[in-house]
Amino acid sequence: MLNKEIKEKLRAIVGTEHVLDANLDRFGYSYDSSFVPLLPANKPDVVVRPRTTAEVAAVMALANEHSIPVTPRGAASGRTGGSIPLAGGISLALDRMTSIVEFDEKNMMVTVEAGVRTIDLYNFGAERGLFYPPDPASWKFSTIGGNIAENAGGMRAVKYGVTTNYVMGLEVVLADGTVIHTGGKAIKNVTGYDLTSLFTGSEGTLGVITKAILRLIPMPKLRNTLQLMFPSLDDACNTIHKMLQSGVIPAAAELMDKTCIQAVARHRKMDIDPAIEACVVIEIDADDTEALAKQSKQIEEIAKSFYVVEVRIAASPQEAEDIWAIRRGLSSAVGAMAPNRLGEDISVPRDAFPEIVRRIRGISEKYRLPIAVYGHAGDGNIHPSVLCDLSNEEEAARVHQAVDEIFAAALAVGGTLSGEHGIGITKRDYIVSALGEGGVRTLKAIKQALDPKGILNPGKIWN
Repeated sequence: MLNKEIKEKLRAIVGTEHVLDANLDRFGYSYDSSFVPLLPANKPDVVVRPRTTAEVAAVMALANEHSIPVTPRGAASGRTGGSIPLAGGISLALDRMTSIVEFDEKNMMVTVEAGVRTIDLYNFGAERGLFYPPDPASWKFSTIGGNIAENAGGMRAVKYGVTTNYVMGLEVVLADGTVIHTGGKAIKNVTGYDLTSLFTGSEGTLGVITKAILRLIPMPKLRNTLQLMFPSLDDACNTIHKMLQSGVIPAAAELMDKTCIQAVARHRKMDIDPAIEACVVIEIDADDTEALAKQSKQIEEIAKSFYVVEVRIAASPQEAEDIWAIRRGLSSAVGAMAPNRLGEDISVPRDAFPEIVRRIRGISEKYRLPIAVYGHAGDGNIHPSVLCDLSNEEEAARVHQAVDEIFAAALAVGGTLSGEHGIGITKRDYIVSALGEGGVRTLKAIKQALDPKGILNPGKIWN
């Protein structure tokens, strides 16, 4: 436990009302959006909510002096337990740091604090005809600091990339309270090591991100949405593969298997033919109607060559919204199918997408567990959801065996453990399988150099 003297010093730094140590407050910071069970041991000793970089630096200097664990936290929308304070100490919540510091119109860049919500940044750009593409499913409440810490992706990654593709520079507070600035507005920059990329995706284990310089791009003038229904999952996967090979790069290409489709049908009281095995929702964009129509026609022709049953091209913004409602309602619909759902996040090369889907279906049959498969098919990022009852010990054992095999299958086809959710707590046991002993030693050497006392987000990425 932190003693009274240290708490008083924290109050002096951020203000009395922004240091929370009541039991209920601490409980509220002991979990996130992952499937990690609630445990009393995961409560922080104190919650600290700084407003400025100077306050973050002062908190880190104090924590470093007394070897106090610090767990950075944004909106706690992470799926792998990254913001759960495994070692107690300080939960450092950056949700008060919500300023858009600068808009550089000429360079099409914006500087924001870590607590700015993703959707607010998107809307800020859209009002000025500019586009911030990363769109994690939690974008209505996730924060930029958390997005950068996890290198978040989203549905538009197939065409526009992930968070790291838009991070130009960072302000980071190191473990000892030192403030550094990485990168900048220059497009080309090879001055020293690429520290911006190092901190992006580091899950709060190397430093606390307080500000970011992000690039924006021109907003596409036109968009449209297509819905494709297939009699087989392979045909759906092959359509996406062929589409990308042909040069049609959609803004998003989302795949749902039969389990997902029927879950949404029940949830939304829709009538979907039970013979449909796969649904693909595609978003395209362009700067003129001719280019948009050409993309739609190409996609339709490719889908027909793979026995598509139904092609629905939105005729209005409302119809496009109706199509996307199927995908957006997927998580809650699938979650309602069983007492528990273990949603995973793997990423494979695009050409391995059909193969990994087949392997997951085999795992589902082997362990007698329904596994709903959906994901960002355009970039090989898959979210298999194991539907189960973890209160049943025998079933819980099968679930963990199934998850082990899903990760092994991803690695076997040249993929990786995570496309956008990070490692956190839930995947740390598999990190050596993915990176090898030498790779993990290298990560630990970097960690030791930047955080020699091990106070930053301990227990994450590896045990």
